[in-house]
Amino acid sequence: MTTALRDREPADLPPRRRAGVLVAGQIISLQLGAVVAQPLIAEVGGTATAALRITFAAGVLWLLARPRLRDLRRQDLPLVVALGVVLAAMNLCFFEAIHRLPLGIATTVEFLGPLAVVLLAARRPLDVAWGTMAAAGVALLTWNRSNLDLVGLGFAAIAAVCRALYILCSQAIGRRWQNSQGLCFALLVGAVLALPTGLGLTGTAMLEPGVLFTGLQVAILSSAIPYALDLAALRRLPARTFGVLISLGPAAAALFGRVLLDQHLGPAQLGGVALVVIASTGAMRLLPAR
Repeated sequence: MTTALRDREPADLPPRRRAGVLVAGQIISLQLGAVVAQPLIAEVGGTATAALRITFAAGVLWLLARPRLRDLRRQDLPLVVALGVVLAAMNLCFFEAIHRLPLGIATTVEFLGPLAVVLLAARRPLDVAWGTMAAAGVALLTWNRSNLDLVGLGFAAIAAVCRALYILCSQAIGRRWQNSQGLCFALLVGAVLALPTGLGLTGTAMLEPGVLFTGLQVAILSSAIPYALDLAALRRLPARTFGVLISLGPAAAALFGRVLLDQHLGPAQLGGVALVVIASTGAMRLLPAR
């Protein structure tokens, strides 16, 4: 899978256009995975679902990339462990959030992390303008939402911090390895942290064949594919530009929630969708030079 992403990209697309295609694929796959995860979360809970997601993702990518332990240098260990911890925390918190909040709301709050990366790294007024427009879209998507679960919002906020750290760590790992070996090592660390937690909360219920099969689907859609696409895109884009492009995530979550989960959008939420689409389109058309 990752070899195909690296070696078989359309030759007629400029490098940054290819990065845009990769980001779009990441968004669609991630939101489909969140939709597929909903019945699993209802059955075994958000933490167990996250544990299955990251464990299966580690296994799938390990089989595909076949990393060699001898390629893991001692000086790379801190970064690999850091990304593994971030992945475990991000997965656990996000699935606990969508267990308590609508998909569009949880994804929108999580987006505040990447948005912070954009604003902190901004060097031109136009960068700030795109980030500000995306932030306005986030505000509209959450407009007129009463009785939101505060615990869910807390989990989503922690996931936002982890998402920002994930972008920065992934960019660093993507530059050290020209394949998915670094990601495989980090996912293994994350699985070692998340799996005992999930098993401790659910016991044998987490090991039922149906639960395992759905967990594998969630892992492929929302972890293995998006993480590989993220690394490929981050090798071509600055972190701040990548952060604005994935502002499409809340819009996609709201749309997928409406179509597949029957979560309705009001006029304010539709306005928020429009703003994040405009911000992302603007960032794509005016990408900064390397």
